[in-house]
Amino acid sequence: MSRKQFIESQGASCKNWTWSWSFIKKTKKFIIFGAWDVYDDGNMTLILSEDWEISPKGSRQPGYPQSREHIRLIEQEGYKLKTFPMEYEAAGEEEGAPAKIKTFTPKLSDKKLIRIDNSWYASDQTYATRLPDEVDSKEVFKEGASKTVTVNQYERSAVARAKCLAHHGYKCVVCSFDFEEMYGEIGKNYIHVHHIIPISEIGKEYELNPITDLVPVCPNCHAMIHITRPALSIKQLRQTIESRRLGLLRRGFVYWLRKQEGFN
Repeated sequence: MSRKQFIESQGASCKNWTWSWSFIKKTKKFIIFGAWDVYDDGNMTLILSEDWEISPKGSRQPGYPQSREHIRLIEQEGYKLKTFPMEYEAAGEEEGAPAKIKTFTPKLSDKKLIRIDNSWYASDQTYATRLPDEVDSKEVFKEGASKTVTVNQYERSAVARAKCLAHHGYKCVVCSFDFEEMYGEIGKNYIHVHHIIPISEIGKEYELNPITDLVPVCPNCHAMIHITRPALSIKQLRQTIESRRLGLLRRGFVYWLRKQEGFN
């Protein structure tokens, strides 16, 4: 089943099947967005950003105005939001090449719409709590410009996150924890993305390389990285973990020896 066939089977339509990002069923008053796996942080999924209005090549994205109108219908006209999962396929190194759908799951899920600054997210909750993830940038990725929601967050690039994870995968680079390996399907594609050089310490726009400047880390390691100022490096936190593990092993070995002595 193609994406078009799936959307039509739900009674929804769009202006153009080639470039549309979202779809509408007026009689039932609901909007459908595809939810990319690389934009899913396990808590909510980025479905539209004002940064997407202009392509990396500088041209207007034809799908943006339609999706922006669909967002307005959800926010102001009482339309419901539904999404279906899509798996991202890297488009190659050609600048401005469009993202490709590797595969998708033909199943709709009801979601809540959440806006954070210039981006809209689909969530299972009315309010989604996000740990200070450090990401969100274009083929030249501009980072910086601190912003405030409830806690300080930083300008992010969904494209930068996608490229980082397409290269590094979803396993924590510090402790090697893999959410899908531990939790199965519900943990698939859940991971934080960390700026190796904290944006808060740069304080100005800079060109970001998503392969060398960003790495996947689990929420626990991410929190520990930022528990000190300046933040710990990946190497420092790895050394801390290894030191703790070695200490625990030594204590366990001493305990075992004492038990053996007690039996003799």
